[in-house]
Amino acid sequence: MTGALDRPTPTRRRSLDADRPSPSFVREYAPDVFGRGRTITAIAAAGFFGGVFALLAWLVLDRTSLPAYSTSMVTRALATAGTVAVLVAVGVLTALWLLDEHRAPDTGVTRPRWRVALTYAVSYLSPAGIVVATLAIPLSATRLYLDGLQVDQGFRTQFLTRMTETATNHDMNYIDMVSYYPIAWFWMGGRLANLLGLSGWEVFQPWAIISLAIAGCILVPVWQRLTGSLPVATAIALVTTCVTLVMSPEEPYAAVIAMGVPAVCVMLRRALLGSWFATLGTIVFLGVAASFYTLFTGAVALSVVAVAAVFTALITRWWVPIIHLAVIGFGSIAIALITWAPFLWQALTGPEVLESTANHFLPQEGTQIPVPFLAPSVIGVLCLVGLVYLVVRFHDLDIRVMAVMTIGFYLWSLASMVATLAGTSLLGFRIDILIVLMMSTAGVLALAEIRLIGIRRLYPESLPLETTRKITLAMLVIVLAAGAYYAQDIPARNENAIDHAYRDTDGSGERADRYAPDAASYYPEIDEHLRAEGFEPTDTVILTDENRFLSFHPYHGFNAFTSHYANPLGEYSQRSALVREWADDSWTSIDSPESFRDALDDSPWHRPDVFIFRGEAEGSVDGWKTHVAEDIYPNQPNVRYTATFFNPEVFADEDLWTVEQIGPFVVVSANNA
Repeated sequence: MTGALDRPTPTRRRSLDADRPSPSFVREYAPDVFGRGRTITAIAAAGFFGGVFALLAWLVLDRTSLPAYSTSMVTRALATAGTVAVLVAVGVLTALWLLDEHRAPDTGVTRPRWRVALTYAVSYLSPAGIVVATLAIPLSATRLYLDGLQVDQGFRTQFLTRMTETATNHDMNYIDMVSYYPIAWFWMGGRLANLLGLSGWEVFQPWAIISLAIAGCILVPVWQRLTGSLPVATAIALVTTCVTLVMSPEEPYAAVIAMGVPAVCVMLRRALLGSWFATLGTIVFLGVAASFYTLFTGAVALSVVAVAAVFTALITRWWVPIIHLAVIGFGSIAIALITWAPFLWQALTGPEVLESTANHFLPQEGTQIPVPFLAPSVIGVLCLVGLVYLVVRFHDLDIRVMAVMTIGFYLWSLASMVATLAGTSLLGFRIDILIVLMMSTAGVLALAEIRLIGIRRLYPESLPLETTRKITLAMLVIVLAAGAYYAQDIPARNENAIDHAYRDTDGSGERADRYAPDAASYYPEIDEHLRAEGFEPTDTVILTDENRFLSFHPYHGFNAFTSHYANPLGEYSQRSALVREWADDSWTSIDSPESFRDALDDSPWHRPDVFIFRGEAEGSVDGWKTHVAEDIYPNQPNVRYTATFFNPEVFADEDLWTVEQIGPFVVVSANNA
């Protein structure tokens, strides 16, 4: 009896059809399998309509006046109601779908066309429904995304703001520099902002919701192709979406890649055994992944090489896996170069001294290996079932690939801990989501196989048809209840991040919870002042530690927020040293406006056109304050901010500088810049 992902082991003669299920497999487990053409069409349709559904839902919610999530239970109740409604709709239609198979196991299944269409529509769009219910509804009364402008969200918002202003490859912060961070997700978000007439900071929320919805919906036809079962594909897509919304919703460009990793693992077996269709799918995934988030790409790529080595040495003992691995490598690199080539060219040909501290981060969760199968939760139980399944079904090639890839992710996590001896890390804690997704996916496949053949093995004698129907319905109800219990808790799991979205002051100078905003409420006035002085944001460089100002408005920063987010071409440490030198010397050797201006002009980089300080424009004795960030890894926290004071006297010449007090800020702009 074939199992959830069984395929006959291909011989050389049959290798080109390695992705095709056998006839017995189709009868037992793959009644809904699609051909290649219909699969491509289904993927495109699911992604398009999933994105449209999420966009329309966001537009409707954006025009409502729901109370803030942080101050009312109304939004929470609506989120739960929406989540349960989506899962119940999927559950009812799935039950009818499976009962149809029980009624006609031998003669072929016939269903009303309207119900087939409705089942496909609901199944394909259900991940988008979960995203809307658990993210869009809780965030409907704020224009910020999860975590507001806290820490990493500041630079992500700045990147979106930059990409809204330009369609070219450009660094989020430094002027006249290409981007180091993968640009694809942010570039597409910028185009959406242009389409909707939104600012970069405003598009973060809808684009995150839409992209997560698209990724979740695409998984349904992908897994339908891999498993041949619409119910199983829908279950995997929903579990993947829910786990992602709990573990990594604040980083959507990484989350959408993580969601596809289990599928590409199963796809890899077909690719290495000769399927060019699966090879093409793997190429596209790895190429897109490298354009979205390189960490996951690196972990998956190394695991792919390991799997190819295992296949070549122990299973096939011929060259097809190596050939397909080479094609996958060159093909995915070609796609990745669309976004990476400009940076690589500038790095190879430019005079800049490259420096990067992006990996200088080791939080507590990075010091422990993830063991999700021991967690006392619904997903913990599912991961435990998945772990058992990976061990018991290791002889199956698809499951073997999943197991080897999972081991590879664990090794990455361990290697990250060891890398601390070299003064860096591999950010292994971010791989946790890949491990959980692999095990939870295996858990769904295990439950599908138990439903299909487990009862028959426990009771070899034939069971009455009515009994098998009841068993199917009972399993479906239990799974549905467990899923609803887990999914309805997603907003609560993200409560702190949602609260920040309501508490942080947005780009309009307001807080969504209607409390008094902080000093960021003066940012719009600063922007108006600078524009009135003739400064075009995209041509202006500002020296400031007011990172949120650069997140909301497309001015360039003289230096990045911290070295961890800085472009390696930006020479962060040298710029920081120069800022300290300017500040210190403004009290001694360059204490006149003319000498200070000359020192700025001697900068090896585009000098600051504007300074935004904290202080008082008149009567300041201690000077005007800004901060310089310093990497102090391996300490945690890994950043130290040092106050730096500039002498107001160096800006006292009205022919050279315009000084304006705006709220708590002193805004100094160069005349004749």
